[in-house]
Amino acid sequence: MTMALLLVLAVSQVAHAQGESAPIDLAAASSTVEAELVAQYGEGQRARLHRGLHQVASLWRTGDGDAEVFAAFAREHFIADSAQRDAAFNRLETVLEQVDGHMHEIVMSFREQTDLDRGDILPLDRVLSAYDPSAHTSDDFFRTKLSFIVLLNFPLTTLDERLAAGGSWSRRQWAEARLAQRFGQRVPAAADDAVSSATAAADQYISEYNIWMHHLLDDRGRRLFPSGMRLISHWNLRDEIKADYQGTAGLAKQRMIVKVMERIVSQTIPAIVIDNPTVDWNPWSNDVRRSTVKDSDRPGAADTNVSVAREADRRYALLLDVFRAERMVDQYSPSEPTLIARRFDLDRELPEARVRAMLEQILSSPRVTDVAAVISARLGRRLEPFDIWYNGFRASPRYSAAALDSIVARKYPTAAAFQADIPRLLQGLGFSAERAQYVASRVVVDPARGAGHAVGAPRRGDRAHLRTRIEPGGMNYKGYNIAVHELGHTVEQTFSLYDVDHQQLAGVPNNAFTEALAFVFQGHDLDLLGLTAPPSDSGAALTMLDKFWSTYEIAGVSLVDMALWHWMYDHPDASPAALREATLAIARDIWNRYYAPVLGQRDEILLGVYSHIIEYELYLPDYAIGQMIATQVEAMMAKSGRIGPDFERVARLGRIGPDAWMTQATGAPVGPEALLAATERALARLRAPHASHTQ
Repeated sequence: MTMALLLVLAVSQVAHAQGESAPIDLAAASSTVEAELVAQYGEGQRARLHRGLHQVASLWRTGDGDAEVFAAFAREHFIADSAQRDAAFNRLETVLEQVDGHMHEIVMSFREQTDLDRGDILPLDRVLSAYDPSAHTSDDFFRTKLSFIVLLNFPLTTLDERLAAGGSWSRRQWAEARLAQRFGQRVPAAADDAVSSATAAADQYISEYNIWMHHLLDDRGRRLFPSGMRLISHWNLRDEIKADYQGTAGLAKQRMIVKVMERIVSQTIPAIVIDNPTVDWNPWSNDVRRSTVKDSDRPGAADTNVSVAREADRRYALLLDVFRAERMVDQYSPSEPTLIARRFDLDRELPEARVRAMLEQILSSPRVTDVAAVISARLGRRLEPFDIWYNGFRASPRYSAAALDSIVARKYPTAAAFQADIPRLLQGLGFSAERAQYVASRVVVDPARGAGHAVGAPRRGDRAHLRTRIEPGGMNYKGYNIAVHELGHTVEQTFSLYDVDHQQLAGVPNNAFTEALAFVFQGHDLDLLGLTAPPSDSGAALTMLDKFWSTYEIAGVSLVDMALWHWMYDHPDASPAALREATLAIARDIWNRYYAPVLGQRDEILLGVYSHIIEYELYLPDYAIGQMIATQVEAMMAKSGRIGPDFERVARLGRIGPDAWMTQATGAPVGPEALLAATERALARLRAPHASHTQ
């Protein structure tokens, strides 16, 4: 069944649900039952009761019953006694954890073949990966009126309330707020199914988007990359650019990868070259031919005629499918009527305008040109567009990319080898032996089909999954670097599930926080291999410049992601071709504003290459925010000198509000100020006359 047909069916089901679930006027019934219950329980209950009745009435539909049924429900289920309310809260936490755990277990099982590198994917596997049983739990909870019991007795707060008062809330108040938020929208299962199916299709597309690098030819017919090198877009392509600052032919390799990326974004890439080691391709001329070298066990075609038909906007068709699925959710989210509002106001709890201002503060900072000048001096040339991924501030000069790959492959030939080493890795980061083993026993490492990701468990007793790519010859340095990042995720996920005081507070405030904590780990990947150069006066300064430059790069990509979703909402009936052209225009505009003055070339489209744009809806801003948060957290950790204990302390704060979390963790709210100030100090240290420049 095609994605388009699935969306048509979902729209039909949603329309049917609308017909059965029209709103009902309950104002008179609410007033009557409020007066009755205040008389029964006392004036002190009025505020809670008034709020609860309003919350229930706002989501009550004709299918739930008439006004008399509504009133009878309120009389039966309003909880005035505080002890009974505590018991109800505790019971709900217990059962909801089990629901989430079982649903998660089913999804993981159904997606195993598409997510993990375990042989061929059958057509059946694509159907299984799109199934999400939890899409129906919301419908079920409203149908049984469990959702209404929660909304009647616990406060559904607004973002403004959480921002204004959250800093003074108790842990229990935050847990109650999170409980009610779970039931703050009434989205039909058909709409949730449509989103699950669309995102699963996009995820599958990205996870198989590999380029066989030995089969890229330059204008002289040379192969610049080694046999067997298969890089997923965009992650591995970007990381190869970073690796090619060392070794021979690095500049030529980087320029070739940029051309490949541009072909992907513009959709002028020949469809036949995607994940295909049987053809050779010149990304400049776009010529394709049957390969004269064998790079895998995949059989080649017998004929010599090769199609050069382009990918035909599949990238953008999949993104539009996700957008149209989310539009089905919009009508059931009146306070956050777009995915944009849901991502910023609900998921991040940071208003979009505030996030945009933080990103632009980084992009417009005078520190950008200062750091760019340092990079240009170190490279001995003018900067080029791919230098947004400059990696020379942190790479060990003693080891080439090939040497790092060899070291990592020997150490981690399998996923099991990395898993066995987790206790040592964590002790290297300052965790005690006991706490390192505590975490390691709750994490399982899987071989990823894609670049890698982490999947936290929602239920105590289950394990977090760390997934990273394992090539046939063992893990390479790119996979290891990602694995250390994902290890940071799984450690946070373990502490913030098992060691929080309320299950409703499991996790962190938003994805930017888990990215920030993962960045803390990732920045020590060479340390954990024992390859870091001796300390120097400038070593910390260079590390800081690397963090700033990475934030500068991802801030622009984030603005592209945000602008794309605004464009789709402004053009809801757009074709994939129109979305492609809009993407190119947006990428060029943001590049010309913030990057061309620094990197010397106008109208570059590289900012549109990130796979997250297609696979993870509006996720990219979390990386930039995460770098800001990571700087604040690392500054706090530096005072104690040990990552482990401080990491555990802040992870156990759980899913309270972003500013409340940051203030308790570091003493200041979320913002770019710490990153900018640290960058300025780093530049000053490098300018000092006696600064050592040993890396």
